[in-house]
Amino acid sequence: MWEWLLTPMDPTRPHEVGWHLSWHARTMVLAWGVLVPTGILIARFFKIHPKQDWPRKLDSRFWWNTHRVCQYGACLLLCVGLWLILTAPALTAAPGPHAFLGWTIVALATLQVTGGLLRGTKGGPTEPAPNGSLHGDHYDMTFRRLVFEYVHKGAGYLALVLSVLTILSGLWQANGPNWMWLSLSLWWLGLLCLAIWLQRRGMAIDTYQAIWGPDPTLPGNQRTPIGFGIRRRSPPQNQPAGE
Repeated sequence: MWEWLLTPMDPTRPHEVGWHLSWHARTMVLAWGVLVPTGILIARFFKIHPKQDWPRKLDSRFWWNTHRVCQYGACLLLCVGLWLILTAPALTAAPGPHAFLGWTIVALATLQVTGGLLRGTKGGPTEPAPNGSLHGDHYDMTFRRLVFEYVHKGAGYLALVLSVLTILSGLWQANGPNWMWLSLSLWWLGLLCLAIWLQRRGMAIDTYQAIWGPDPTLPGNQRTPIGFGIRRRSPPQNQPAGE
């Protein structure tokens, strides 16, 4: 069993990688195989924390802080991994499907960071405008915010899918041992099963409602939730919509 786990996936090719390639693989797998899917899962299913007294208590920052730490950490590791592969010997960094997918991931990551910086103001009771009004791009769901929501979520899920293909193509190109394929497959399968379970529990809650409550007169609650499988939650009976 141990011998099989240590054997390269393709026994006809050697698994010989240099320092640059080995650390490029480690940083990229940690970034896109661990941090990014974890950040996406937390952001999708924990807008309302299980122990949060919603809607009496609104705007939990657990998902927001965790999502930012995971995604910014992944971007930093992306830069390290990119430097490693660009400074590797020419044959190690040879072009191919893995390189094409990798540069696509870099482009999507750049789009996500840029979009986050340009997403506009928040507004609402927690971050009112300088003049004291509640107006803000997110609170009012302006066109700017709508563009950000659709692009950010769409590009994020696209990057997630492509990252799996990128990692698998990299493993094949480097002829990684069987234990690497098995470990990643079990990890991704576990995340997928967890996501399906959380989705069926109805934990994919609309961001707007999670932050500002279920009041139907609020601007964002008058729109259809953005994203597939996103739902709105009805407040418990005889409980106020927020403090």
